[in-house]
Parts: sequence; structure tokens; C-alpha cells
Amino acid sequence: MRQGIRLQMVSEDRRGSRVVAERPSWAPEGVDVTLPSPARMYDALLGGWHNFEVDRNAASMAVRKVPDLPKVALSNRAFLRRSVRFLAENGIRQFLDIGSGIPTVGNVHEVALGVAPESRVQYVDIDAVAVAHSNAIVGGVGGVGAMEGDLRDPESLLAELRRNSVIDLSRPVAVLLVAVLHLITDDENPWEIVRILRDSIAPGSCVVISHLSSASRPDDAAQLGAQARNAAGVGIHFRTRKAVEALFDGWTLVAPGLVELPQWRPESAEDVYELPGKSLGLAGVGRKS
Repeated sequence: MRQGIRLQMVSEDRRGSRVVAERPSWAPEGVDVTLPSPARMYDALLGGWHNFEVDRNAASMAVRKVPDLPKVALSNRAFLRRSVRFLAENGIRQFLDIGSGIPTVGNVHEVALGVAPESRVQYVDIDAVAVAHSNAIVGGVGGVGAMEGDLRDPESLLAELRRNSVIDLSRPVAVLLVAVLHLITDDENPWEIVRILRDSIAPGSCVVISHLSSASRPDDAAQLGAQARNAAGVGIHFRTRKAVEALFDGWTLVAPGLVELPQWRPESAEDVYELPGKSLGLAGVGRKS
């Protein structure tokens, strides 16, 4: 697919070396195309084209360490679709997707609106490319919006959502934290972030979480974590099962509980991209009483 006119950007990498990169015309002004982004790396793993060379290189390095990583990305995307469909079929009509990433096939609003046309969906991401393309896709779709926001500052994010979003936090909402909390350090306290979100939404709301974990493949998790930290400059924090379970403190887990990505309510054999017992991701859905 044609990416348009390219503009050069010159900067320095983490070692102080001069880096020349090209910014496609579709990329928003001010985006640093010399630094990898988790959202664009994920897009590259899924075979998308809204990413830069630095993102593709970082994703390729990760795949060399763990060859089935693209299957993990597909498995995670399939879990997102299944969880949204499940919640929509069970009465949830508002979806807040934080860390929504680059739009791709099976977006949250497509799934939710397919079940209940009155659904409302708010996308939030820290990456300007992700937000720009979300707006391009959802423009003109009633009840769907996209905005920039930083999950690491939940109070400011919540204030902005109350001022300028398509959802009403006084009514039940599904908060989607899919493949985003493992980008937050222990010092930034993802457990406290989830607690703040829980305390700010209405009873009957739900949380959807997927998280990279060291539970089943500690060696691969250690390699990927080190590679992301040292080469790509993107911190990815693989956590133990106990640490991921703690994210659901104060929520009632929906059956089947916290399980590997492909084991959360698979809909068909084609929906399972990873072998049981081998997934690098854990997933679950919790409900607020």
C-alpha cells in the first residue's frame, strides 16, 4: 500500500549516533520516527503498515529471539474481539479502550456495534500515529471517538474523559487494558492505576486485561524483556501469574478466570493461535460489584 511522500528527520540514537529517518506523509507532525513505539511494533507484528522502519526492526529483533511472537500478537487480538463480543452480548454498551494502538481488522467499535448498534466506544492511546489513524477510521461513526491520553496519569485521563469523550463514566463501562499494563513499570504501579480506574467507574462495569507473563516460558520472557530494554528502548515487563492476578483485586473474575490468551472462551479452532501451556500472555475479565 502506498505510504505517500516521505520527509527526512535527523536525530541521535541512545548511543549518541546520528540517525536519519524518513517520515511518511501520513505520520502526524512531531512524531519521532527514529524511536520505536509499542503500538507501531504491535502493528508490524500483525502485518500492518502504519509503522516505521525503526518499529519493524525492533519487532524483527524480538521475533528472532522468539519466533512465535506474531502468533502471540494474533492471539491477543483474538482475545480482545472475543471479550468485547462477550461483554456486548451480556449488556455492556460502553467501551473504553486504553492503549488502543493502531486500528486493524476487528476493531472494538466494529465488534461492539455489530452486537449492539447503540454501543459507544472511546479509544485512547499515547501514540499520535495510533490516535490519528483511529480518528481517520472512526470519523463520522456515531458514538465512537479517539483521543490522546496517558494511562500512567489516570486522574488526568479520567478528568479529560469526563470533559471530552463519547462515554459516560456514571454508567457501566468496559475498561479495556489489553496488552498495555506490561508497558508500565513497577515504580509506576499498574496495580494502583487499575484501582483508581475501578473506583472511578459505575457498579456493573468491567475490566478486560491481557498481560505478557513469565509464567509458562520464563526463559523466552527474560530474552524478550532484555532485548526490548537494551535494543528497542521500549520497556516490556513480563510479570508472574501472581502479579497479574493482583491486577484484579477488588474485581470479580468472570469464568474461566485468569487463563492463557487462547484459553479465554475460544470460539473455534481457527481462533486458537498458540498451543495450550505455551502462551506468553495471560488474560481475564473482571466485573465491579
